[in-house]
Amino acid sequence: MGEKPHLLVHDKADNVGVVVVEELTAGTNMLCVVTEDDSDFRLTVKADIPIGHKVALKDLAVGDTILKYGEDIGKMIGPAETGGHVHTQNLKTKRW
Repeated sequence: MGEKPHLLVHDKADNVGVVVVEELTAGTNMLCVVTEDDSDFRLTVKADIPIGHKVALKDLAVGDTILKYGEDIGKMIGPAETGGHVHTQNLKTKRW
């Protein structure tokens, strides 16, 4: 059995992925799997990030549109570097 992924990315267009393990700690060289085509890549996480939270796949600036599942889910209200935590502190969803 191979290594289990730390992060899932649903669509190749996504600029965030979702943490799928408990206790992900800063500095972990994550295995990231793209579910659209079952490809994978590596990314070092910059912070401790809880399961279910998002990780930036590239540097994100204020005003950037966030894509998850290939869909626009919101705009950045604060920056996040590649491997950084993306959540309510820097992302405003379009649901409210």
